[in-house]
Amino acid sequence: MQGIDPTVVPSGTGCADCEAIDPKGWWFHLRRCAACGHVGCCDSSPHQHASAHAAATGHQLARSFEPGEEWFYDYSQDVLYESGPTLAPPEHRPVEQSAPGPAGRVPTDWPAHLHQ
Repeated sequence: MQGIDPTVVPSGTGCADCEAIDPKGWWFHLRRCAACGHVGCCDSSPHQHASAHAAATGHQLARSFEPGEEWFYDYSQDVLYESGPTLAPPEHRPVEQSAPGPAGRVPTDWPAHLHQ
């Protein structure tokens, strides 16, 4: 698959953009850019940072950053690939990190804030 750098490590354990805003955001699930390792929140999350990263950079392939998920998504083609090359570790967020997360920032009515 073109657009994948299997040697690049993830930018962190949570959405880099949610961590950078003030006040800090929260996410439902995480996606990892296959080109640069940027970790962003999914399109169901309030801020949809992973797809915004793809649009801003042209990095069209992302991999799930959730435990037990190995699929890739191509934003430009709207195609889901069940698997792909192994990426540099870690392959997912910490198992002890909640989803939605991070713990302490997720509102009690979080389902009402998700995009469908």
